[in-house]
Amino acid sequence: MPTARPDSETSLRYLRQVQFAALGTEGQKRLARARVLVCGCGALGTMVANHLVRAGVGYVRLVDRDLVDLSNLHRQCLFDEQDAHQELPKAVAAAEKLHSINSEVRVEPIVADIRSDTIGALAQDIDLLVDGTDNFETRFLLNDYAIREKIPWVFAACLGAQGQVMVVLPGETPCLRCLIPTLPPAGAVPTCETAGILGPTVGVVASLEAMEALKILAGRHEAVTRDLIVVNLWPVTLRQISLAGLRDPLCPTCGQGRFEFLEHRRESTSVTLCGRKTVQVTPAEGRCDLDEIYNRWSALGEVERSPYFLRLRTPDWTLTLFPDGRALITGIEDPVLGRTIYARFVGM
Repeated sequence: MPTARPDSETSLRYLRQVQFAALGTEGQKRLARARVLVCGCGALGTMVANHLVRAGVGYVRLVDRDLVDLSNLHRQCLFDEQDAHQELPKAVAAAEKLHSINSEVRVEPIVADIRSDTIGALAQDIDLLVDGTDNFETRFLLNDYAIREKIPWVFAACLGAQGQVMVVLPGETPCLRCLIPTLPPAGAVPTCETAGILGPTVGVVASLEAMEALKILAGRHEAVTRDLIVVNLWPVTLRQISLAGLRDPLCPTCGQGRFEFLEHRRESTSVTLCGRKTVQVTPAEGRCDLDEIYNRWSALGEVERSPYFLRLRTPDWTLTLFPDGRALITGIEDPVLGRTIYARFVGM
């Protein structure tokens, strides 16, 4: 729960940003009333959440499906070695850090996958969606939901030393599918694992994303950037690509009102995670009995139990099973093999 503070202490905390005339006292009050969903607590998500919480955004909901890993630490600013060794869920670890930074803000961690059957509950009573995801399937889903519900969202992506940021204001600006009409085929887009990612790239892109979010939440829509921002830090260039006139009446989402990703028509049941040799498998039916499965797995190999997951280790791969039935299979990259392993050891 947020901690009540004397008005003088609260005023002192935000003094420097309130002195920025374009924000001012009224903008700060709007931030305090705002509710944000940060979709993903990886590199971009943690840095954006850090900015929003420090700025005094009143409510921040963090949603992530993954656990903290040592390979995250060079770019995911809210995690440390202890989080990685304990393999804490990213949303939980991030929320703990953020509460220690600003206890006035309510930070709600949710360990879950963002899918067509979960986005409605996850985004309930939210003013803004912020992109911290690592794949276009989820981004297309966020785009569908934002357009249908008329909620603004901020798209962002980074890879290597490059990044992009774009604000989507339903009814005013082009949506993501106006720019990218179809889902890129598997393997068509480089990933963190194949192309790498530099920490400072994340910092710059996340700062641009957070700034646009703050403009929206503070009610300063006239200041919102309506261009596609493209940044490269090696060598350094920054471009604003005009999106004027690019709203497409034939866009399946904002032009024709077809929400294919939101309506289960374009959703996969397994996906390879960016930056890790890991496949996530999500069953059609949720929730499973970890106690029962623990008893079954005990005779198969090394089994680990925690309050958050059940884990089976084999020489070739490791299967981490969550209470919602979702599994992360580390050591493989083939989604088909992932479904096969899941069906064999969990059941589908």
